[in-house]
Amino acid sequence: MYQLEQPIYFYILFAIPVVVVVFLLLLVWKKTVQKRFVDKELLKKLSPNRSLFKSVLKVLALCLAIACLSFALVNPKIGTKLETVKREGVDIVFALDVSKSMLAEDIAPNRLEKSKQLITQIINGLAGDRIGIIGYAGSAFPQVPITSDFSSAKLFLNGMNTDMVSSQGTAITQAIEMAQTFYDDEEQTNRVLFLISDGEDHEGNVSQIAEEAAEKGIRIFTIGVGTLEGGPIPIKENGVLQYYKRDQNNEQVITRLGEETLKEIAKTANGEYIDGSNTKVVVDRVKSILNGMDKKEFEAKQFTDFKDQFQWFLAGALFLLVLDVFFLERKTAWLKKLNLFNEKEKE
Repeated sequence: MYQLEQPIYFYILFAIPVVVVVFLLLLVWKKTVQKRFVDKELLKKLSPNRSLFKSVLKVLALCLAIACLSFALVNPKIGTKLETVKREGVDIVFALDVSKSMLAEDIAPNRLEKSKQLITQIINGLAGDRIGIIGYAGSAFPQVPITSDFSSAKLFLNGMNTDMVSSQGTAITQAIEMAQTFYDDEEQTNRVLFLISDGEDHEGNVSQIAEEAAEKGIRIFTIGVGTLEGGPIPIKENGVLQYYKRDQNNEQVITRLGEETLKEIAKTANGEYIDGSNTKVVVDRVKSILNGMDKKEFEAKQFTDFKDQFQWFLAGALFLLVLDVFFLERKTAWLKKLNLFNEKEKE
């Protein structure tokens, strides 16, 4: 098992093709200039020890040094100790609304980003629980299967946006149905679904689906994100506002928080409706809800000790850079003996 501490430094690897291109351009330029001012045979006599092979070797050493430096900054860590860890927790699924109405900015920075913040903060407060994430708009889709890997879950959560589903709407019923397939542990008695939405434009018989989920031991807690006054839906491109969404009559669409729908779902599924406007209040309430549940104990094997490996790559980079300095762009005795290009010595 390994971890990458700072994967952003992999971007340094893009310097390698740049170095190669610059080297090739330099070779072409030198060849052109030499042809213009010096005869080929005369150039061989003036500098008989010129070596293209040594030049390539220097560039290769430099590229490898850059690669080693990149890996050193990323700092890969290797797990050295595997232990069986006992955990106590519940299975939690987050269903996040990614319909266009979630772009409304009646709650800062907008409903979708606020929802992501809420889920992230809730996950940060979890310990032995397992989580899964579902996204939905006109249809539902699995984003993260049930897992105890919170870091990966948050990474996938950050990538969720309103363009992930082409069909628009708010298919809450599909999200609840899909959530029922996420709970893979039959012995887990406490199953929780947090549904984060503005509750608008829902489709299907939500109460019936929520009742079916409750019969399977799933408690649904809804978190409403938005305001009753509502706001327009901005359509942006590269962060720049293009226009506000309009209906068939060319009237500006105003989207409002559908509290009644969310309250109805929570009530039917033995849950609770939570106002999502204040992050701290939401996190504290969720923590209180989870603490009041019986938690199942289960075992999981995981690496508990990781060792830094950056020093090996750093040493390699320094060695290659020193080697590059000592490589001279002229033939050495052993290279002459190889006679790579079958050159005949003239008497």
